[in-house]
Amino acid sequence: MLSDPLHSPIGTDFHSVTTLTHNTGNQATGGIWRVSGPGGDAILKHLTPNGGGHQHWAASDDPRHWNFWQREYLAYTSGFAAAYGREAGIAAPALLASGERPDGSRELWLEAVDGVHGRHWTAPMLADFAHRLGVVQALHRDSPEPPWLSHRFLRQYAGRRDFTGIPWDHPAAAAHWPDETRGGLRLIWERRDDLFTVAEHLPQTIGHLDVWPMNLVQREGEPVLLDWSFTGRGAIGEDVANLIADTFFDGLQPVERLAETEALVTDAYLAGLAEAGYTEPSSTRKAIAATGAAKYCWLAPAMLTRLAAEQPIASADYDAAGDAAVLERRRPIFDMLVRWARTALDT
Repeated sequence: MLSDPLHSPIGTDFHSVTTLTHNTGNQATGGIWRVSGPGGDAILKHLTPNGGGHQHWAASDDPRHWNFWQREYLAYTSGFAAAYGREAGIAAPALLASGERPDGSRELWLEAVDGVHGRHWTAPMLADFAHRLGVVQALHRDSPEPPWLSHRFLRQYAGRRDFTGIPWDHPAAAAHWPDETRGGLRLIWERRDDLFTVAEHLPQTIGHLDVWPMNLVQREGEPVLLDWSFTGRGAIGEDVANLIADTFFDGLQPVERLAETEALVTDAYLAGLAEAGYTEPSSTRKAIAATGAAKYCWLAPAMLTRLAAEQPIASADYDAAGDAAVLERRRPIFDMLVRWARTALDT
């Protein structure tokens, strides 16, 4: 791929190539690189229907599927990504070039955005983004839908994996997660279909559906949102639920900031929605609760299953911590998800 780029806007005599951190398990992603050439810097993404990776990250040809392999290509080449957040000052990287390769895969050449990476954002910076996102998502409630947007993302993404014989009382987990936490996580898993249904019956909008610090950069005071692979229709509040939880799951920020971040981001998002004319705070809070708990219904079962198999439980691409550190760090996040699940299910 790098030795034979067909659509490079910066020349092919590259000065440097840096592989960027990404989910290497996703079969729709052949690779992501920052490339420097005679014409400057660019981000090259290789999008493919048959890349390497894990079976539970299989690429799909279905335009409504959560992992439709051409979605990000279409989001950029159609102008969707550039236009999505324009009214509130949320940008996307500029499209520099794109094109098809002989094997049918795609090259996507994007602006290399420099600035403050989302891993280093403060809680007020996250809240500022959430406020802007609230404005945008209130405006997109009735927007026309491109035919390649994902539908029922939560049910497909979070419901695609199954686990049997989950060791809820595994000694390593019990040492860090009290009975109440483990009982709540079991409730989330066993009632995941109910959580999906609650989320699907709450007010909907067009969302990005992968909002977390790795996909955020602040450039000259303006947030830039990266990676449009999953974008589609989802509940109002779904994106900020993911942002709150996934800021901390992989150790990108200290978990001690969780409570402050939850409060600031939620209030800012509600304020943005209201500013754009959507004033249903109770349903939005319920949507944040339902979607946040549903999105991660599989995570505790996966961790416990891996513990029983004596496999590491940290994220292979983003988190290098040991098992005990991961279990301890994720406990308050799981406690939040349990609280959210009980709110959504009225238990």
